[in-house]
Amino acid sequence: MARTVQRDYPDIALHVPTLLLPRPGIPLSTWSVVACDQYTSQPEYWDRTARLVGGHESTLGLILPEARLGEGDRDANIAAINRRMAQYLSDGTLVERPPGFVLVERQVGRATPRRGLVVALDLECFDYREGARELIRSTEGTDPSRLPARMDVRRHAPLESPHILVLIDDPDETVIGSLVRSDLPLGYDFELMQGGGRVRGWWVTSENLIAATVARLGALRRGDPPMLYAMGDGNHSFAAARAIWEEVKANEAPEGDHPARYALVELVNIHDRALEFEPIHRLLAGVDPQAVLGMMAGRYGSLGFRHWICPTEESWRRECRETPVPGAHRIPYRTCHTLGLLQIASPRFKLETATLHDFLDPFLVEHPGASVDYIHGEDVLADLTRAEGRIGFVLPAMDKHDLFASVVEEGATPRKTFSLGEAFEKRFYLECRRIRP
Repeated sequence: MARTVQRDYPDIALHVPTLLLPRPGIPLSTWSVVACDQYTSQPEYWDRTARLVGGHESTLGLILPEARLGEGDRDANIAAINRRMAQYLSDGTLVERPPGFVLVERQVGRATPRRGLVVALDLECFDYREGARELIRSTEGTDPSRLPARMDVRRHAPLESPHILVLIDDPDETVIGSLVRSDLPLGYDFELMQGGGRVRGWWVTSENLIAATVARLGALRRGDPPMLYAMGDGNHSFAAARAIWEEVKANEAPEGDHPARYALVELVNIHDRALEFEPIHRLLAGVDPQAVLGMMAGRYGSLGFRHWICPTEESWRRECRETPVPGAHRIPYRTCHTLGLLQIASPRFKLETATLHDFLDPFLVEHPGASVDYIHGEDVLADLTRAEGRIGFVLPAMDKHDLFASVVEEGATPRKTFSLGEAFEKRFYLECRRIRP
């Protein structure tokens, strides 16, 4: 008699999921669509997606794109999503696979493909509240206002499909790298829509391979209390899943194992050569820039604050390229009238973003007329700071190798500290899992 694969590994918060994929004949190129929190200011992207999907079965019908949150009756839209999930489960659209993982390879136009491993993680080992020290850690602050819409979609949903990327710190590539070198059966291989690149997946169902993967993951735990996983993309979706699990426990008092206790994710090694961190800059609006700079001088005065102005764009860019003195944080800024740099010689935090928010967060509370926006691209920031009453702070790309040490030592980074690549590189929905018995 065949042995049953062990499903739960509580020491590393891991669950071996039973995955669902579309039945043969359903084109995966229209089944799979990008994460719902992408292209939020570009509704035309989602219009094109709808045209490409046409009448095909698709994960587009299982999600609520954030670009569409303000359209129609949200409750009715969510009810339609839940009905479509139930239909896909009942009419054979989704086919159950043996318990296991999926080794994923994603071509996104870089020199090497990005690789990951689809698993399920135990939500009991995650807490998004500030100061939490669980095995699964948030890497950025969680905005509670972003949870209700995600919770509403998941609350009565019979299944889930992930866009969540979770990072592991595996410099020797023992986990995913070992699987890449294994002979695995191919599960899918197709081109993603709208420039998303090519994705391939291989089944990892062997009992020996699963056990070896579990052992290698366990060896990566760091710190006291230990940390193993760091949220990459999808922090708020994972937080919403945790909140719904709390509701299930409180309202349904489930006995034994309940599928809503887990969430499907893709693990990615932070040392993967195709994984790049992109910076996210800050735009402060509704302010007097000179007054802001004066207040910053007061805030950082005891930390070796220095401020200087550059006469030309060329000289400013030259100064921006200079390496600050060891240990110091240098933050370039621009307004419609000036280009300058701030330097804090003895910062309290590891990251420039955290140093800047040590000023910005209390400033915004004390000045309700001011606002902050998070800007991708220095050229976009330059355009936006041509208006009066604005100051833009240029932040460096975070060194991805600093992330785990920063989270262990200081907790979650400020919101929008880094981005895992561009929008088209984000995870596409593909694999599904039941979250209701």
